[in-house]
Amino acid sequence: MAKSKSPAGMGGMNMNAMLKQAQKMQSDIETARRELDDQEYEFSSGGGMVIARASGKNEIIGLEIKPEVIDPEDAEMLSDLVLLAVNGALKAARDDAEAAMSRISGGMDMPGLF
Repeated sequence: MAKSKSPAGMGGMNMNAMLKQAQKMQSDIETARRELDDQEYEFSSGGGMVIARASGKNEIIGLEIKPEVIDPEDAEMLSDLVLLAVNGALKAARDDAEAAMSRISGGMDMPGLF
């Protein structure tokens, strides 16, 4: 009866290669995280009447509202435009982070890294 090789018995080479690959991936993730933190994402709504800017840290860092969109009789519309712009800017930041993670991980799902 032939002995089967266990994964641990397949040699240190494969384990060393895996460890090096994991270390490189960790380094690449940290580099991408720093680069993403420095990015700014902008999204506008209402034909450019409301513009939101978000950082790569998923924080709103700017909000511009054109005076002509401010209608005291229609605060709900302004609220909707602000929400749309803010959510769009945050989504752009998240999408960029997910794309960076996908490039680094080769498409493996690794939630919570960004």
